[in-house]
Amino acid sequence: MLNVILDQIRAHIRACGKSRYQISRRTGVDQATLCRIMAGGSCKAETVEALCTHFGLELVPRAKKRKAR
Repeated sequence: MLNVILDQIRAHIRACGKSRYQISRRTGVDQATLCRIMAGGSCKAETVEALCTHFGLELVPRAKKRKAR
């Protein structure tokens, strides 16, 4: 699940037209962390929250799938 969220964040970072420096200044997320995320790495939940807020993304839990009877 976290990989899907990070994929969305990566897509927004690429598409926004802002540098990692600019994103870092606006979000408080370290540039090294942004670099690690863009390279396919992971990050803390607080970082995900800050980036989601910055890009206007909302984390909504999915409904659990029901088991077939």
